Formats: sequence, structure tokens, C-alpha cells
Amino acid sequence: MFKKILIANRGEIAVRIIRACKEMDILTVAIYSTADQNALHVQLADEAVCVGGPKSADSYLNKESIITAAVETGCQAIHPGFGFLSENSDFARLVETCGLKFIGPKGDVIDALGNKSKAREMMIEAGVPVVPGSNGSVNTYEELKEIVNKIGYPVLIKASAGGGGRGMRKAFSEDELENAFMTAKAEAKACFGDDDMYVEKLVLNPKHIEFQILADEHGNVIHLGERDCSIQRRNQKMIEEAPCKVLDASLRLQMGESAVKAAQGAGYTNAGTVEFVLDEHNNYYFIEMNTRIQVEHPITEMVTGIDLIKQQIRIASGLPLSFKQEDITLQGHSIECRINAEDPFHNFRPSPGQVNFMHLPGGPGVRVDTMLYTDYTLPTQYDSMVAKVIVHAPTRLEAIKRMRRALSELVIEGITTNQTLQFYILHQPDYIKGHFNTSFIETHLDEMVSENG
Repeated sequence: MFKKILIANRGEIAVRIIRACKEMDILTVAIYSTADQNALHVQLADEAVCVGGPKSADSYLNKESIITAAVETGCQAIHPGFGFLSENSDFARLVETCGLKFIGPKGDVIDALGNKSKAREMMIEAGVPVVPGSNGSVNTYEELKEIVNKIGYPVLIKASAGGGGRGMRKAFSEDELENAFMTAKAEAKACFGDDDMYVEKLVLNPKHIEFQILADEHGNVIHLGERDCSIQRRNQKMIEEAPCKVLDASLRLQMGESAVKAAQGAGYTNAGTVEFVLDEHNNYYFIEMNTRIQVEHPITEMVTGIDLIKQQIRIASGLPLSFKQEDITLQGHSIECRINAEDPFHNFRPSPGQVNFMHLPGGPGVRVDTMLYTDYTLPTQYDSMVAKVIVHAPTRLEAIKRMRRALSELVIEGITTNQTLQFYILHQPDYIKGHFNTSFIETHLDEMVSENG
């Protein structure tokens, strides 16, 4: 087992990893930018090293400075968290080259799965259902048009190297196709430095279902059930829950087996997430695999009782999984609300600044992962997510009521957050009944904002 780990991240995920390490008697080294010198993760770690200026490129994306900090402080491993360098294959390889352990999959696996068109080919070979579309990259508009004529409209044009909803455009007719292709291609080039594209049949208003997998370095692969991540705005998740209300035992088994096949086909190790879309007829299709811990991992922890961060560290240290697939059971229901420093009633305007006062909810079945504290000044340079409120209860309805209660207790003064909007979502009849898909926010946002703003 490792004696000291460097956390190559910031915010609530850095705090989360430090806490897991403390319980495992592992020393921690935090990194920070000059904008984060007073951050909570800096205060909680055993050591902290400044790796650069406020810009992410100068600090949290500065590979050489991060690895130097790890080597000089005597770390054996680096945990990348999510975002920043967590899915950067060059960084994963560089960590290993420098004699450290990257707590995640190998760089070549990250490369293969990070390229969406290559991942698609890999899944087809592994026998995992994929959305009808191109079998590889689409290089020209003429080639695109030929494929679309075969699969039919509507279609989704996607960047092979994409993520976060960027480099993606929909086309519902030939009149929209060329502009969608060229726009997505230009955005992909600007965001990722790579304008390689592919195309899929657009599954209208699906559910977004993801399966958590764990894979050790001894060939053992299991899944820990699913998460419903359909409540999204502009492809960014807002509310996640586990398990999914519409999955019965048979479909869960089928999708879970596909998720395991996906990980095995990729030669995957450590924690990862296999993402599917589920149509109204319960047909499911692979969309991508995330090669890192997910923001929403706590809801899986709540329903399985398994600490995913600790499992990541155990796997990276060479230990085999201590449980088998038949040992995994889902108990109760869990919901997570992402609390972002933004104003949903003014076009989701960012709201950094000083936290003048805060009070976190508590009581049975309530967990809050955050980096905020009273008098902390939220920097302007980074992601707007400042906290995650997670609840667990015996049933979905009880979990909804518990989350409403928790959100009503949450007080963050000095900055504006989206917690009020989250509260309204939890009172929407369609959400309560489980009648929602990825178009829910688009359908209901104006109504919620105008009625309650």
C-alpha cells in the first residue's frame, strides 16, 4: 500500500480524496495555484505545494510542476480526481515514466477510449450495443452525407476527442447537415485541437444511464449498478440518482453485463463509467466510457456501501478486488444535487465571490461534499461547482423528500447558487413520477424560472 499520495486536483474532489487517504493512514500532498492558497484541500492535506499561477494551464494542468512536486515530497502515486489531467494520457504515461503510480487506467487505454470513434469500434468488437452510425471517423461532408442517407435523420455529429457537450451538433434534415458538420468541426478544433468527427443516429429524448465499473490488475471486472443522469442542462448533469426507476432486474443485468464487456474489451483497470442512452422502448446503446472517477460517484457509494476512492487506491497498489459481482447489492435510493455558483434566474450567470456565512444540512442519510467554508473567497478561474448534496433513503420518494429537506437547510450567503432551481425540480410532478429524460430541463426551465424567479 502507498505511504504518500499527491492529489493532482482542487475543490471538493481533492477534499474527498484526502479524507479517504486519512482513513487509510496514507499521507497526502495537495497542490494549489496562487488563487487557491486558502482553499480547504490545502488546509486538510499533510503537505501542500504551490505549482503555479491562477490559470489552470499554469498550475493544475502543469504536468511537469505537478510531477516534480510528487517526486520532491516523496510520493509513490498521484490521484488525478476528475477534470484537469484525469483523462490526459500523456500525463498518465509521464507519471509512470517517472516511477510513480497513476491512480487510473493506462495511458494507451485512455487514448483508445478518449477517441469516441475508436471507442465505438472497440465496443462493436466487444459485442456492446452502439447507436447506428459511422464505423469510424468521417473526414468529409460528402462521406457524412452518404452515411446519413443510410441511417436517416435526425443525426448527432460528434467530435471524436470531445467531451463536456462541445463539438456536438444535431441535424434534423439535409438543410441543416452541412452547417452542423462545419460548426461542430470548428468548435472541436478550437476546444480540443482535433477536428476528427463521427456521426450517430440521434436517439431523441433518451434517458442517460451510466454503470460504475471496477477493474483490478488481475483480470477481475465487476459493475456496481447504474446511475440515472438524465437531468441535464446543455449536456451538463445537474441531478443524478441511483438506482434508475425504469430499470427492472432483467434490464439491469443485461446492461451491467454490457458494461463489464466494455471494460474487458478495452483492457480497463481501476474505476470507470460506461455510459448508455436508453430509448423509450428500453433499447440501450453505448455512448462513451469515462476513464476516471465521476462527480456523481457518491450515490453509488450510498446504495452499495463501497468507498470508490479507497477502491481506486487499493487497485492502483496492486491489490485484487475483495468482492465479486454476486456480492454487490443495491440498498435503498440515493440522489445527488450539484450546487453550482451560478444564477439560474439570470441565464446561469457565474457567481464567484466571498462566502459570508454557510450552514450545511445534516441528519439521517444526508452527506455534503464541498470545499466551501465561511469567509472563503471563491476564485473566478475554475469550475462553478462548489458542493454536492447527497441523500440516501429506503425508497425513491423518501429520498426526494429528504433532498427537499436538505436543500431547505442549506445556507450559502455571499454567492448565488442553483439550489433554489434544484428545489423546484424536486417538486415537478414529472420528476416525482420518474417521467423524465435528457430534455427535462429544456422542457421545464422557462416554466420554473418564470413562476419562481
